[in-house]
Amino acid sequence: MLLLFICLLLGALVARLARPPEGMARALNWWVLYVALPAIVLELIPKLRFQAALWFPIAASWLVFFGAWLLFALVGRWRGWSRARTGTLVLVCGLGNTSFMGYPLVHALHGEEGLKLAVVADQLGTFPLLASAAIVVASLYAGRTPHPHHVLRKIFTFPAFLALLLGIVVGLLGGWPPMVDQVLSPLGATLTPLALFAVGMQFHLGGVRGQAGVIAGGLGWKLLIGPLLCLALGLASGLHGLVLTVGVLEAAMAPMISAAILVSEYELDTDLANSILGIGIVLSLLTVPLGDLLLPG
Repeated sequence: MLLLFICLLLGALVARLARPPEGMARALNWWVLYVALPAIVLELIPKLRFQAALWFPIAASWLVFFGAWLLFALVGRWRGWSRARTGTLVLVCGLGNTSFMGYPLVHALHGEEGLKLAVVADQLGTFPLLASAAIVVASLYAGRTPHPHHVLRKIFTFPAFLALLLGIVVGLLGGWPPMVDQVLSPLGATLTPLALFAVGMQFHLGGVRGQAGVIAGGLGWKLLIGPLLCLALGLASGLHGLVLTVGVLEAAMAPMISAAILVSEYELDTDLANSILGIGIVLSLLTVPLGDLLLPG
């Protein structure tokens, strides 16, 4: 856990004090998305034992997103919010940072076995939502028309998703030769320090003033109420052990950076998105480990 805090802190300090080269955070994000993340997926997915209970980490991500959409659509209509504010809350409080934050936190708390489940939650739960439902939400609340071909292209050109498909095939064929594992492992190990350093560099608090109640409500759903509903679903389904724990923890991760980028691209409420993102990252470093201690089993 100490490494996570140090990498985040270093990223924030470098961005503010060291005058890093322009585009450095974007370059780090590129490495994580196109090299480190696919490498860790390719390394772990062939080793994963598929079981019926794997539906839960996937369903938890979908429950949080569609629950956020229902909740904030109703509250927004009741409170007379702008469509930009409502759409922003659905996106940043419905999508969790299940890779950049989720992988390092779950790995720190539950080792490689937990990380395998985090990959499932991220690649089969959160990512398809980002590439499909989130595009639809952003388009609708921005007054645009979503295009199905754009959604499909986004899914089938994402490196980690292609790595997931390849990893499943390799797993069915018996796994990688040791020589390949020895290459994938160190590449995947770069994800934690570089991803969190990049998150720290992009840490930003926008227009908090005047929106404290909205921010508190959004993070209350993302970090507490949504994960509790996922826990209730898991317990009601008779689940227990690591699958239940990791599914709930991934549902409780901080808001996703890519969701805030989507808010900006579709010209919704960027200040609100950045505020929720920054505060959520800090709070999740406390709430996720605390939640792990309180979860059954």
